[in-house]
Amino acid sequence: MTLGAMLSDIVRSLFKKPITERYPFERKPTPERLRGKLIYDPTRCTGCMLCMKDCTANAIEILTVDKVNKKFVMRFHVDRCTYCAQCVENCRFECINMSSEEYEMAALTRTPFEVMYGREEDIQALIDCAEKAPTEEPAA
Repeated sequence: MTLGAMLSDIVRSLFKKPITERYPFERKPTPERLRGKLIYDPTRCTGCMLCMKDCTANAIEILTVDKVNKKFVMRFHVDRCTYCAQCVENCRFECINMSSEEYEMAALTRTPFEVMYGREEDIQALIDCAEKAPTEEPAA
């Protein structure tokens, strides 16, 4: 590139508006079909586990609290998910969806990337059951 060509580019750039966006302060509307945060409706879930079987990243686990009363808890590993929406497509009862508004899920630690979805009492019952289970010590 010659010196004259560079100087003309520099002079033109001085009078142009910057192209960068002020992202956190000025947000553009999200596309309608954006695959964002997973949304789970435990009242519609029947425990068929199709979402878990078809998840290519093994990011979904359906934990049964009470099969007779249709009480299930979904453990979702956000850090494993590829946001392919295969679980949404295969759910016959439309209890799994992806939000187009919530898509910013970055964090500094790994703890918020394992999310439990379900009714609060079902999640608490599952945690209590896990705490009561005896832990096996490895044989020496």
